[in-house]
Amino acid sequence: MVIVGVIALCAVLAVLAFLAPRLSRGPERGTQRALDFGSRAGGKAPGPLGRLFSKPFRSSSRAVGRSGSAGRRTRGRLPF
Repeated sequence: MVIVGVIALCAVLAVLAFLAPRLSRGPERGTQRALDFGSRAGGKAPGPLGRLFSKPFRSSSRAVGRSGSAGRRTRGRLPF
């Protein structure tokens, strides 16, 4: 269920970045801030469990950043 939510969020951010590149920065940063908070909280677990618990948040944060930048990059390549 969480995976579907992250995928939907990435799709929404990509569309928002394509339609309004400057307005997409705020939601992208807010989402990454929330995911970074989860990663820091998961990383407090001892030993290898910390890396295991924080990894989904780190990869989701990276996916959010990539989808936003891809939308802005696609918008920049348009001829009009």
